[in-house]
Amino acid sequence: MKKSILLLLVVVLIGYLVYNKVAGSNNENATSGPPRGPMSQKVAVKLFRVSPEAFQDKITATGTVLPNEEVDLRSEVSGRITNLNFKEGSRVRKGQLLLSVNAQEMQAQINKLESNRKLYQDMEKRQRTLLEKEYISQQEYEQARNQLSTTLADLQAQRAALAKAYIRAPFDGVIGLRQVSEGGYVTPTTPIAKLVDISPVKIDFDIPGRYAQQVKVGDNINFSIEGDPKAYTAQIYAIEPNIDPTTRTVQVRARYSNQNEEVKPGAFVTVQISLKEIAEAILIPTEAIIPQASGHQVYLAKDGKAVPKEVKIGLRSESMIQILEGLQPGDSVIRSGILQVRPGAALDIQEVK
Repeated sequence: MKKSILLLLVVVLIGYLVYNKVAGSNNENATSGPPRGPMSQKVAVKLFRVSPEAFQDKITATGTVLPNEEVDLRSEVSGRITNLNFKEGSRVRKGQLLLSVNAQEMQAQINKLESNRKLYQDMEKRQRTLLEKEYISQQEYEQARNQLSTTLADLQAQRAALAKAYIRAPFDGVIGLRQVSEGGYVTPTTPIAKLVDISPVKIDFDIPGRYAQQVKVGDNINFSIEGDPKAYTAQIYAIEPNIDPTTRTVQVRARYSNQNEEVKPGAFVTVQISLKEIAEAILIPTEAIIPQASGHQVYLAKDGKAVPKEVKIGLRSESMIQILEGLQPGDSVIRSGILQVRPGAALDIQEVK
């Protein structure tokens, strides 16, 4: 019995020693094997090769097309429409009669005042003759002259009121859709039609206030209409003198001749203003820039490793940004995989542009 127990203990001891030897050998092999960890894995990146190129500083803004002139036609007097002298969508000239409102009562009043005017003119003439011969007093003559003056004033006012019954085009333009019919009754609140001048048109847009000193009257702008690939050129003719304190922008207006009337008021436009051109600028993609608390940083690819580099940025466009300090022509800047890159990380370069 004692021999069996002793033999069992010897077997267990031998097994324990063999296990420790094998485990130690495995640990040693694991330690001496190839390194593992994030620094040992290559990061797939794309590079941008820096080279000087021309760069034009531009302002991009959005705006709206406005008619050169626009007015809602309405009657200043109430009455029934006796004549419609325009067609929808037709072009009219300044001063052209568009609509007449029945004004028989006003015309009758004018006729009455005309008769009174002649009567009071004759009376004033006779009274003046009598005054010169001292047959009447100055007061009697003044009464006659006052009657004549009052009648003339009433006649002038009535003629002005009658003129309001005839609606004329205030400027050259195109008539829109009419809202009334001949024989209908109108009041000063009744919309009749819209008259617009769309040749030329205005381009209304806002620019950031920091560019207020760089944009001036006479500058050309390029604009495009939503859904239309054609580029148009207009000229700035007016700039709001103050910066909006809420939006920090300046309102600008340009004029486009629109001789073919292809640009319609109300359209949404994208505007570009060219400020200055730099012959040899260092430009890199905007996605390569890493904002830092102290400025901006990029990663360069050198000898297959990622090397951080502080840079100073300048102007920017929609996809590129100017580098003022920190980069030289020929540098290779990492433009993709930025989030996985760490200083000294091994790089798997997949593309160079």
